[in-house]
Amino acid sequence: MKYKIVPVTPFEQNCTIFWCEKTLRAAIIDPGGDNPIIMAELNAIGLTAERILLTHGHLDHAGGAVELAEHLKIPIDGPHPDDAFWLDGMAQQAAMFGFGDERICQPDRWLQEGDTVAVGEESLEVLHCPGHTPGHLIFFHPGERLAQVGDVLFKGSIGRTDFPRGDHDTLIRSIRQKLWPLGDDVRFIPGHGPESTFGEERRSNPFVGDGR
Repeated sequence: MKYKIVPVTPFEQNCTIFWCEKTLRAAIIDPGGDNPIIMAELNAIGLTAERILLTHGHLDHAGGAVELAEHLKIPIDGPHPDDAFWLDGMAQQAAMFGFGDERICQPDRWLQEGDTVAVGEESLEVLHCPGHTPGHLIFFHPGERLAQVGDVLFKGSIGRTDFPRGDHDTLIRSIRQKLWPLGDDVRFIPGHGPESTFGEERRSNPFVGDGR
């Protein structure tokens, strides 16, 4: 499994392209916008996109999904159905921030804890990690020891919980009970900013480090 981070939207959100090296089939995780940039990356690498994956329903992660899915004729998978209210409110989100597709984003498949999604001959495991939003998911590749965690965890920080139906205590539990057991060696791609490892965050993150 290979990947390429493609920062998009005014929020510099880490849209991530995961692909199977054998088949060059790809999944696009969190296309929040700037779809021409995403398409250019697919074409430059020579990839065929087969699905869009959403970690959660915020505009900077999902605002370009409908348009891109229509253009590529591929399905949208995720997030968890508890984020349906965010996807239903795309018009309000777009009006508030001044970018993104105003149409409701209706996934072809809602995802649940324990599901898997295919990427060529590879697959990603799905974990439900609420707190930042109630339906937030992460995508994990055990073989590569790699996770796309959206806005659950950042290098040196954690996701905001002051949005509707966010919950700080739930987010902390998600990180400690869902992410840490995957292993300190797991490298993660956050929704914004640089990559890190779970081990490094356990050692140094002031919000969820082991010393807290």
